[in-house]
Amino acid sequence: MELTIKINNTPVQAEPGELLLDVLERQGIRIPTLCHMKGFFPSGACRMCVVENEQTGKLITACSHTVEQGMNIKSHSARVIEARKTIVELLLSNHPDDCLYCVRNGLCDLQDLAREHCITERRISGAKNRHHLDLSSASIVRDPAKCILCGRCVKVCSEVMEVSAIDFINRGSNTVIGPTFNKGLNTSSCINCGQCIMVCPTGALSEKNHFAEIRDALNDPTKTVVVQYAPAISVTLAEEFGMAPGTDINGLLNAALRKIGFDRIFDTTFAADLTIMEESAELIHRIKNHGHLPMITSCCPSWIKYAEEFACDFLPNISSCKSPQQMLGAVLKSYYAEISNTEPENLYVVAIMPCAAKKFEGQREEMTQRGISDIDAVLTTRELANFIRLFGIGMDKLEAETADSPHGVRSSAGKLFGASGGVMEAALRTAYFSVTNTELPQCKIEQVRGCTRRKEATITMGDLTIGVAVVNGLSNAKTLLDEIRNGRDDLHFIEVMACPGGCINGGGQPLHKNPEALKKRMEALYQIDETETIRVSHQNPEVLALYQNFLGTPLGNKSHELLHTSYCQRNVLL
Repeated sequence: MELTIKINNTPVQAEPGELLLDVLERQGIRIPTLCHMKGFFPSGACRMCVVENEQTGKLITACSHTVEQGMNIKSHSARVIEARKTIVELLLSNHPDDCLYCVRNGLCDLQDLAREHCITERRISGAKNRHHLDLSSASIVRDPAKCILCGRCVKVCSEVMEVSAIDFINRGSNTVIGPTFNKGLNTSSCINCGQCIMVCPTGALSEKNHFAEIRDALNDPTKTVVVQYAPAISVTLAEEFGMAPGTDINGLLNAALRKIGFDRIFDTTFAADLTIMEESAELIHRIKNHGHLPMITSCCPSWIKYAEEFACDFLPNISSCKSPQQMLGAVLKSYYAEISNTEPENLYVVAIMPCAAKKFEGQREEMTQRGISDIDAVLTTRELANFIRLFGIGMDKLEAETADSPHGVRSSAGKLFGASGGVMEAALRTAYFSVTNTELPQCKIEQVRGCTRRKEATITMGDLTIGVAVVNGLSNAKTLLDEIRNGRDDLHFIEVMACPGGCINGGGQPLHKNPEALKKRMEALYQIDETETIRVSHQNPEVLALYQNFLGTPLGNKSHELLHTSYCQRNVLL
């Protein structure tokens, strides 16, 4: 039975138990928030969403109060606006005055609210926060002085990722958010996913910047500087330049990277195809030879670190394949260095990735050859956009260009790696061909597509029937792993992505408030898959040539040496 309330003296229908914030937004009334995240239990901690209840004369938080019959709500009365303004001023009273130097300048919710509430002078003064920068992580920089204690990062870390690397520490005015004992992130259980960065309203959390190292390499005449970019980058970068979500600017991306001065531009989607050749072969080998099942994908470095810390009993189940970033790095510093007459130590490899955890992955000890790292530096999508601006490149003035070869030709199957379910679908296409010697009918698997947090399917390949599952968000992965621990045995292959939706929503992607952007990015990848000619990894001519000229066969000795690795239990210090 619907309730009737009044909003700004206008009768409105609402459902019993519905939150005021949802009713107000449905009426087209925007209410400012800082701590609120849709889909999470409301806390009402920041108080920015206060509205006036004329019945009681009280200011109440719209995000945490449900509707009541006969309510009369004032959403923007003078009292409400003054209260919100005062809250912002209190937050600013001890906030660092360094907006010009802040990584979130122009993209800061607190800055936006100050502008929105016409705060042009300081009425409230407080002692400035004097916290030290936490630079200990390989991926994430933490600046507690800019933290406004909204708790968004705590929620996403504990509820979406099931990691709880950070939490509220101390009480009252001494409260901070940080790892255990307020030590460095490097001593915590942090998996470097960067989802905390995505929800942080200020510059308290950001990715570790590699600009200086890359500029030095570009200016070093002894270095050959090459760059690779992940499948998701071309359908997300456009948003940083005002284009519609999901716009594919692959050709413009190649042109921009050449103008910056990179010596060679490679598409990591090529290495996604290479990953599929190895991973599908490994899956079939495990099934036929009674290996550890279910086999679990290894492309997501946040998932790998999570498994090392919280699910070490599943480490034998994880594919030994390196991620596409690391596979291409290994190939570049061996085969490409050889055919281009470049010493591996003089080949500087930059990876552009949608994920902050790729920075951590690039410096892992397992990802080296003879003491030389496969990857030298990593830029996120956001950082790449700033890099392009730094070099004064107008994206609207560029003509589309192609990536360099070898290692530039791709299949659309590899391009699907950017979305949750894409690794699974690409691998099954090639596994199906390997088992049946025929292509998968219609060349797509609808059951593993879409934004659903968990997807399952049963695939028949000749005499083999394979149960598969796809999960994104590590809380969903934990639930599935617990089912397997409790005896579930009908799954053979599992794809895990730490970030909800997959790499298109990675911790290094454009900061957005439009929930439709994620769907548009995913639809763009599916559209690419529908229109391109090479739709399976095992038909990529440059991948086949790499095996013929250098690697031999999937799972062969050379492939294992360069493209595979192993992981072990990681003990969290705090």
